[in-house]
Amino acid sequence: MLIDSHCHLDYFTEAERPGVIARAQAAGVGEMVTIGTTLEQSRQAIAMAEAAAAVWACVGVHPAHAGEAGAIPAPETIAALTRHPKVIGIGETGLDYFYDKAPRDVQAANFAAHIRAAQLTGLPLAIHARDADDDIAAMLEAAFAERQFLFLLHCFSSGRRLAERALAIGGYVSFSGMLTFPKSVELRAIALDVPAERLLVETDSPYLAPVPLRGSRNEPGNTVHTARTLAGLRGMSEAALADLTTGNFRRLFTKAA
Repeated sequence: MLIDSHCHLDYFTEAERPGVIARAQAAGVGEMVTIGTTLEQSRQAIAMAEAAAAVWACVGVHPAHAGEAGAIPAPETIAALTRHPKVIGIGETGLDYFYDKAPRDVQAANFAAHIRAAQLTGLPLAIHARDADDDIAAMLEAAFAERQFLFLLHCFSSGRRLAERALAIGGYVSFSGMLTFPKSVELRAIALDVPAERLLVETDSPYLAPVPLRGSRNEPGNTVHTARTLAGLRGMSEAALADLTTGNFRRLFTKAA
């Protein structure tokens, strides 16, 4: 069984979601994590997880929303949301210097609040990194030196150095459908070098549909295409890759074990 470690089920209507989940399970993706991007949307993610046994939730504020009025939550506010039994992680959070929808100091304050929440709760962070590798690595290293915490670089598309710095302090790395794109040569080289015990897979759906489904709306069931590519890169059977990444998921997201 595969697990989609990062998706956005709120982009599907209430009527569509049962079919999305059923198609995923039929494809061999038995569970999925729907991700918070604002506090209000995080509460919706919790409700979606409550409604479906196969769905877990993460809660947090995406860097694109950090500049909105009152958007940056106190670490204790984030921690309170994680008390729900279906909430297994915090995020997504991080830094996005590509779109720069919030001032960078505001993004950093938001990221710091989520790191602190991870330190308070012991739950892992799902980190969004876009054109901000050095600043993300520096914030993670400084915070980790003060108090250790768990984290995942989701939908990894950054440079090799960020992967190396994250792995050095215990981070995990998740690959999406981008791994299947013809131009993702360097990304596949990085995926080959990530230690086996730190690998996860995801869709980031409804975005980033993998080859051979480019141009369509992505769904959690399409995790199988990324997993197939990753298995081929690493010389593993698809079944072995599924066992590996699901075991890694359970070790990182301990509430889902």
